[in-house]
Amino acid sequence: MSKQRILFICTGNYYRSRFAEALFNHFAERAKLPWEAFSRGLYPEWVEDGTELSPHTREAMQARGIAMRHTGPARTALTEADLREAACAIALKETEHRPMMEQKFPTYADKIGYWEVHDIDVIEPEQALPEVESHVITLCQQLLEDPSGDFLYSSFAKI
Repeated sequence: MSKQRILFICTGNYYRSRFAEALFNHFAERAKLPWEAFSRGLYPEWVEDGTELSPHTREAMQARGIAMRHTGPARTALTEADLREAACAIALKETEHRPMMEQKFPTYADKIGYWEVHDIDVIEPEQALPEVESHVITLCQQLLEDPSGDFLYSSFAKI
């Protein structure tokens, strides 16, 4: 049985979306959900750090016992093909990412879901990452109750 895919989007695909991806995949695997996550960034080239994953994300994953295999190996730019492949997509901060989506992928800007998790320039990782975790846990709990994910299409438009 093939798994449905959920896409997490942020600016750099370095910090928030990678953490959401890793958490989701960790929980989905343990719960045997027919879902898997992947993540992308709208502007990964804006990340000036030469590493592929934020040290904050890496530390948070290690603290939770989440294996590195649960997130992609590198920062990756969002493409239209990614949006078509996803059953559902969620950008991590609406006020930041909706304008970027409207600029780069206008036909998808209203078809994805948005959370409102601030980036490191607004709040510390010790606040932001637990917010991401709370959203992901809620999402996984909903998928446990409805593994088909039909509820997603009432919250987020089907892409």
